[in-house]
Amino acid sequence: MTTDIRPAFIDFEASSLDLIASYPIEVGICMPDGTLHSWLISPHVLWRDWSESAEQIHGISRDTLTLEGSAVSEVAESLNRLLPDQVFCDAWTFDSFWLHRLFRAARVRPAFQLESVSMLLDSQQVRQWAGVRQQVISELGLPVHRAANDALILHKTWERIVPQGEPSATLPQS
Repeated sequence: MTTDIRPAFIDFEASSLDLIASYPIEVGICMPDGTLHSWLISPHVLWRDWSESAEQIHGISRDTLTLEGSAVSEVAESLNRLLPDQVFCDAWTFDSFWLHRLFRAARVRPAFQLESVSMLLDSQQVRQWAGVRQQVISELGLPVHRAANDALILHKTWERIVPQGEPSATLPQS
């Protein structure tokens, strides 16, 4: 049976790409209806890692996080309140690490499961993903490497690749 679904997408920006020391500095979500939410994340007291080259890419300074960021517990609770049972990303290894760091620091368990967007796609759609994503980026004209923008890009790319009503447009069962 085919159902028309629209998944939710999540994206993180981080202090660096070091999968031992890095931590999330921004998270953005695109809800199934296309609504965007994002939070700058105030660094937890134990989070010290910082990469100047990463800052050059996302444009978010550590001072900005300290002044404007939300507490890890506020961000984790907001994600749990807003997101459906499953949420999708395009860089599962990194995003799952940063999601875990956020929720561990907040001492909260995620109320949702993080999955790779590839779970929603067949092999042909996986091959189309990168090219269609680049088209979406060009057409939207949004800066990349900001979490909400990147989550929206995932949403728009998925909409183009998986027309509603096709068999692969069903969410995997957890």
